[in-house]
Amino acid sequence: MDHATRFVLAGPASWPLERTIEWAAAHGFTRVDLQSDVPPNYPGTFNADRRVSIRDLVAKHQITLGLHTLSAVNMAEITPVLHAAIDEYLRQNFDLIRDLGGSYVICHGGFHFSSDRETRLATAIARMQYAVHLAEERGLDVYFENHNKEPDDAEIHYMPRDVAETRRFFDAVHSPRFKWACNVAHASLVPDGIDGFLDAFGVARIGQVRLNDNRGTHEEHLLPGEGTIDFRHAFRRLTELGYRGPFTLDFGGPEDRAAWRDTFARWLAEA
Repeated sequence: MDHATRFVLAGPASWPLERTIEWAAAHGFTRVDLQSDVPPNYPGTFNADRRVSIRDLVAKHQITLGLHTLSAVNMAEITPVLHAAIDEYLRQNFDLIRDLGGSYVICHGGFHFSSDRETRLATAIARMQYAVHLAEERGLDVYFENHNKEPDDAEIHYMPRDVAETRRFFDAVHSPRFKWACNVAHASLVPDGIDGFLDAFGVARIGQVRLNDNRGTHEEHLLPGEGTIDFRHAFRRLTELGYRGPFTLDFGGPEDRAAWRDTFARWLAEA
C-alpha cells in the first residue's frame, strides 16, 4: 500500500479552494478537505461557473474532496430561529460539496451548557439524522467527529466528547452513510483514550482519522512531537484492527503537513 496517498490536506483557511487543490496536486496529495466558513470559500462565492471549474479541477487531479463544517456552529441549538438557520447551513454545505464533485461532509454534535445537556443532546442527535437524510439524497457520506473535552469549569461543553456520548449518536443514527471521523487528539483528552474508542467502536465505520497533537489537557492543534500523543501506537492499533482508510492532517501549515505526511507514511509502513 502507498501509505502517502492516504493523507488528506486540510486546506489553509485563507486559501481559495482552487489554490489548495493545485498545491495539493503539486505536492502529491490526492485528498483535500474544504472549509466553507472563511471569506475565500463562503458558499455564496461559488457561482455556477466557479462550481463547474472546481469540479473539473477535482476530476483533472483525481482529488477526493470533502467539506469540514464549523464546530462553532452549534448543531445542538434549540432556539427556534437559530435551529432553522442551522438546518439551512447544513443544506447549503451539502449542496456545495455535491456540486463541487465531493463525497463527504464532516459534522459535529454541537455543544451544551451545564444545565441543558440532555435537551441539547437530543437535538444534536436529531440534527445528525437530518444530516444523514441530506447525505442520502445527494449521494454523500456524513463523517461524524468525536469532539474535544473542554475544562470542567468551562461555560460550554462539546458533544460527543467520550465513548458514552459518542455511542448515543451511533445507536440512534442508522445509515451506512453515517461514518466516524475518528479524532485521535480529541480522544486523548478523556480517560477513554484512543484505545477506549477503538475497543468500543472498532474501525469498520471510520470514514477518516484526524491527526494533531496536544499535551493531554486541552485542545491545541500542536505539531506532532510537541505534545504527548503516541502516534506510532495509534497507527499500530488502527492497522491491527484492519483500518486502511485516510488520515487528515490538522496542524501547522501546508509545508508542515507535507513533511509529516511522509513521516507518518513511514510509520504506517512499519505498523
